[in-house]
Amino acid sequence: MGDLLKGISSFRGDVFPDHSALYRKLAREGQSPQALMISCADSRVMPETITQSGPGELFVCRNAGNIVPPFQTLNGGVSSAIEYAVVALGVRDIIICGHSDCGAMKGLCHPDALGKMPNVAAWLKHSHAAHSIVCEAYPPSLDEKEKVRAVAMENVVVQLDHLRTHPSVAAKLAKSEVTLHGWFFDIETGDVLVYDGAAARFTEIRDHQALPVAVRGRGVPHVIPATAPMAAE
Repeated sequence: MGDLLKGISSFRGDVFPDHSALYRKLAREGQSPQALMISCADSRVMPETITQSGPGELFVCRNAGNIVPPFQTLNGGVSSAIEYAVVALGVRDIIICGHSDCGAMKGLCHPDALGKMPNVAAWLKHSHAAHSIVCEAYPPSLDEKEKVRAVAMENVVVQLDHLRTHPSVAAKLAKSEVTLHGWFFDIETGDVLVYDGAAARFTEIRDHQALPVAVRGRGVPHVIPATAPMAAE
């Protein structure tokens, strides 16, 4: 706690004065973040640092395993954060960010280690599909590190599918008012891989090239099909 208190003191004395005008503006006008990022609660993964975002630019929701429960499953903090970001704040981009060496994914691969953490085990049921994909569709020769990495990447894709079950997100996708992104942060190298939905794979970010996206808004038909005629009595 001593280090945290020193940090607060440093923020108040050295950092805040240079940004006080921005904070006053945010307090007066409210927030208008560019994107919602759902990331893991791992202390090594810092969304604002990775994206170099400033105050008011990024709406962040963090939890163990960067999980998005399907809409009908749970009315909790993640679902509420998504709904608020999309409906109240009008974010146009939602990012699910997984990472290497993820403790949640290790627990998914080794459920015996979760014996004393029943809540964690129950929470990770929302990632079981990712584990099944790796166990059944990936080469059995993967070593432990490769397996955890593969599960973490597949988990991003699974959570993107869950995200689309949320009515607020589905409606915005139908109107092409939101875009979904899947990212994977490598802690050791600092690289960020991006999921390309069209190619169904993660790819490196390349300078001066368009950023691949996971799911684009599809739009809705402008012509509603006519009702089939009633059969003559």
